[in-house]
Amino acid sequence: MRSLVTGGAGFIGSHLADALLDRGDEVLILDDLSSGKKGNLDDAIAAGGRLEVADVTQGAQLLTAIEKFKPEAVFHLAAQIDVRKSMADPAFDARLNVIGTLNVLEAATRVGAGGLVFTSTGGALYGDGVGREDELPFAETARCEPDSVYGQSKLAAEGYVGLWRRMRGIDATVVRLGNIYGPRQDPALEAGVVAIFCDLARGRGKPTVFGDGEQTRDYVHVADVVEALLAAQAASEPGPFNVGTGVETSVVDLAGAIGRLAGRDDFEPEFAPPREGEVQRTALSTEASATGLGWRASRNLGQGLEETLKAR
Repeated sequence: MRSLVTGGAGFIGSHLADALLDRGDEVLILDDLSSGKKGNLDDAIAAGGRLEVADVTQGAQLLTAIEKFKPEAVFHLAAQIDVRKSMADPAFDARLNVIGTLNVLEAATRVGAGGLVFTSTGGALYGDGVGREDELPFAETARCEPDSVYGQSKLAAEGYVGLWRRMRGIDATVVRLGNIYGPRQDPALEAGVVAIFCDLARGRGKPTVFGDGEQTRDYVHVADVVEALLAAQAASEPGPFNVGTGVETSVVDLAGAIGRLAGRDDFEPEFAPPREGEVQRTALSTEASATGLGWRASRNLGQGLEETLKAR
């Protein structure tokens, strides 16, 4: 199968490219390398994957690249994922997450791609679980009340994915991801708290916690996410499907777990003011994913953190 991965030089995309090549696909990776790294693709390129530098916000450039390759499957991962950046520059966030998605949908449709998997967000889409405790972990039927520009842009993009499925007939599937972590996540990117804490724990640094540290997230390992994306592509169902664990973990508990695994009894957090746009509590139900995709996360947080700490 010919598979296209946008944002394929990034953290999740590069792991997905490896998995696609392992199953025998011909793989084209599109990335503008603004945050993705060519080094993430060393194994993929050695295995026959091809990287083309392209920006999904440039429709003509994107269409040219896709027309030449004629993908049978498209995995759209290219996105702006930083909540803080989305609040500081909403237009940039919308341009990449909404216009970029429209361009990918249109190009995929024009070349007759058999299916498309769109990676949305679960953590930023449903809004805050505070005051909605009876809804946690959030199912896909929960009302969406984003508290950030990032969450809103992903919700808007989901609408276009659904429209293209109805209007153009493309087998597009939406998956809503929890907080992804694992090897290759860049600690320089604000969205990767596990990567940031692991990097600090390996040295002599201490974690900074924004707010009271009791805010919770649903942390899911990148290898489990890749398995979910492959299952979504095979199922060709519209979704949306949550990809998480259903387990809430607070930031202070996360820091404590990483400190213990790293042998750091001095890994105590330093507190800073809360950041705009971030929710206090969230977790994702995966019952629909288990039923519709045959997928559940197989790695617990302790196993995943230990593996991430050992990775460089």
